[in-house]
Amino acid sequence: MSADAPGWDLVSERSLVRDRWIDLRAQCCRAPDGAVLDPYYVQLYPDWVHVVALTADDRLVLVRQWRQGIGAWVTELPGGVIDPGEDPVTAGMRELREETGFGAAGARHIAARSPEPAKFNNRVHTVIALDAEVVAAPHREPGETMSVLLRPVAEVLAEMGEGGGIGHATHVAGLYTALLALGRLGLR
Repeated sequence: MSADAPGWDLVSERSLVRDRWIDLRAQCCRAPDGAVLDPYYVQLYPDWVHVVALTADDRLVLVRQWRQGIGAWVTELPGGVIDPGEDPVTAGMRELREETGFGAAGARHIAARSPEPAKFNNRVHTVIALDAEVVAAPHREPGETMSVLLRPVAEVLAEMGEGGGIGHATHVAGLYTALLALGRLGLR
């Protein structure tokens, strides 16, 4: 099937759960072959941002955070929700400062990808922040349970190659995308 083939038609939609965390919808969709998928569940989220922050001595600024979904501590890139009207770089620098206390003079947006195109409507943006340094104390939201980690890039990559280290798939993708954009993976 070609990329310009018709997609599904949305016949109807109803909201099942809507609060500050989630907007779960049940859709009735019709595929091009006439098949009706009802219900088809879609979650609406705002866009997210992940920050690949590197210090001048080539360490990654990471957070170790409790994730209730899997009931475990997970190492991740700093990041979070992009506020309405906020651009990804501004959001990334805000989240980096709030979660870790780090800032960076230079930051740039390098990618926007779908974290789960079958179910989610949003994008996750990757921002690179170079020469990151402590600029303030972290200012976390209530319930954010995390600590800051500074890890050499080579160690983080070695752990990920062995199936460890960063445990969130979209964070792994963001880190590899950033390191590729920086010419750090030798693949260009």
